[in-house]
This record gives sequence, C-alpha cells and structure tokens, in this order.
Amino acid sequence: MLEGKGMIKETDMPVKMQIQAMAFASQALDLYDVFDCISIAAHIKKEFDKRYGGGWQCVVGSNFGCFFTHSQGSFIYFALETLNFLIFKAASS
Repeated sequence: MLEGKGMIKETDMPVKMQIQAMAFASQALDLYDVFDCISIAAHIKKEFDKRYGGGWQCVVGSNFGCFFTHSQGSFIYFALETLNFLIFKAASS
C-alpha cells in the first residue's frame, strides 16, 4: 500500500473521505498495472459508489483536462506515484 505518499492538490471533501479516496487509489495501484488507468478508475468509482451511493465519477491519468459541476463536499484531485486522480460526485439537476 502507498498511503501517505499522495499529494492532495485540491479538495472540498471531508477529511475522512479524502483518506478513503487515497486508500482506494492505493488499493487499485496494487491490483492493476500503473498503465491500466481505465481499470484503476473503474475500481475507485465502484468502491465510492458502494460506500457513498451512486453517481461518482473518476478520472485517472498523467495528463488530462476537464471541466465539470460537482455536488458540494464531493470533489478531490490528488497525485499518487506518477498518476493524477480526480474523483467527484456529479451534481444533481
């Protein structure tokens, strides 16, 4: 596991969820090759959906841009190893 080696770049999540996000990311990196970003993102999304209800989105990679609207208190962007992780819950209309 890689806990403690991540760097949070931006978030509005409660600390407990931040810790869980980094733990799920670390767990995914243990399970999948670092180049398999789709499987890593799918693993994290599935875990968040299970723990916090549906509607979560996850983007993983080394170089990406995005623009989105999220539910308050459900956003985190962090780096772990060579990858960046963006996790958020889609805003309901």
